[in-house]
Amino acid sequence: MFLRKITLLREDIPDFNKYPFTVPAIRGMDVLELDSEVTFFVGENGSGKSTLLESIAYQCGFHTAGGGLNNLYDVESSHAALGNYIRLSWLPKTSQGFFLRAESFYHFATHLDQLAEEDPTFNYKAYGGRSLHHQSHGESFVSLFLNRFSDEGIYLLDEPEAALSPARQLAFMRVIYQLASRGNSQFIIATHSPILLSYPNAKIFSFDADAIESITYEDTEHYQITKGFLNRKERYLEELFLDDEDE
Repeated sequence: MFLRKITLLREDIPDFNKYPFTVPAIRGMDVLELDSEVTFFVGENGSGKSTLLESIAYQCGFHTAGGGLNNLYDVESSHAALGNYIRLSWLPKTSQGFFLRAESFYHFATHLDQLAEEDPTFNYKAYGGRSLHHQSHGESFVSLFLNRFSDEGIYLLDEPEAALSPARQLAFMRVIYQLASRGNSQFIIATHSPILLSYPNAKIFSFDADAIESITYEDTEHYQITKGFLNRKERYLEELFLDDEDE
């Protein structure tokens, strides 16, 4: 592990009535202790999990639209509104790693193609041997995981399941295990996937309350809704499509 603690610098915040401090989980944050090689951020859309992940990437020097330390490109990056108001505590510090942002992955792939055009020595070895645009969305993610992620680094992933089938989510968990079990890689993942969340011995932080709290896998809404739906599909669908006049 590398990143041990994330501290909100509350004394430096000029106005708690402005975003992102209007988000309850961010507003109520104090210190997050990281004690697992794999940490998940879960919560509804807008709960602050991606905001915090982005701020960690910003502090690491990664491009907030996605990439590593040396990926400098002119695609519009996120503002990282929280980036200057957190402190990261490391043991030891690392500059190796990658920030994957599913929503802007297309721009990162375009950046690599531009590098290939400008530099004849550039190759796609770290990305599966060919342009990510010449692979399907899911294939390009898997190529990144298998080739760009190395034995040492911190990997910040924002909804990696967006391009992965259930089978490939399971394969991705194997990649996480192979890297994390060697003791030189750390993963922090914002996700909605009940499959990924089942990773053994991971730390799960929920952003759905007024303060970020550690919860078990079985206590996540993702697990409970998925299990309930699979066990009682007909009842869920009946209630979902019930006409107002029938209520």
